[in-house]
Amino acid sequence: MWQDIVLGVANVLFTYSLVYQVYRGFKEKKGFIAVPTSFFTTIGLYAVSIVYLTYALYFSTIICAFNATMWLLLFIQRLIYKKAWK
Repeated sequence: MWQDIVLGVANVLFTYSLVYQVYRGFKEKKGFIAVPTSFFTTIGLYAVSIVYLTYALYFSTIICAFNATMWLLLFIQRLIYKKAWK
C-alpha cells in the first residue's frame, strides 16, 4: 500500500531527528525534553502503532514503534538526569 510507504517514510524522518537528541542526552547526561511532552508523545505514538497494525501497515507499525521508543528514551533520560539539568 502506498499509504504504508508514505507514513513509514514520514516516521523515519521524525525518528532520524530524535536519534541525535537521544545520543546527545546520554552523552551530556541531561534530559532536555519536558516530562509531559515525552510521556504523552510516547503513549500517543505507541497507540498510533497499534492502529497501523490493525490496518496491516506493517512498515509504518515498525517505524512508528521505533519512534515511540526514541521518545520513551527521552522520557527516561529526563527522569534519570533531572537533577543534572537544574
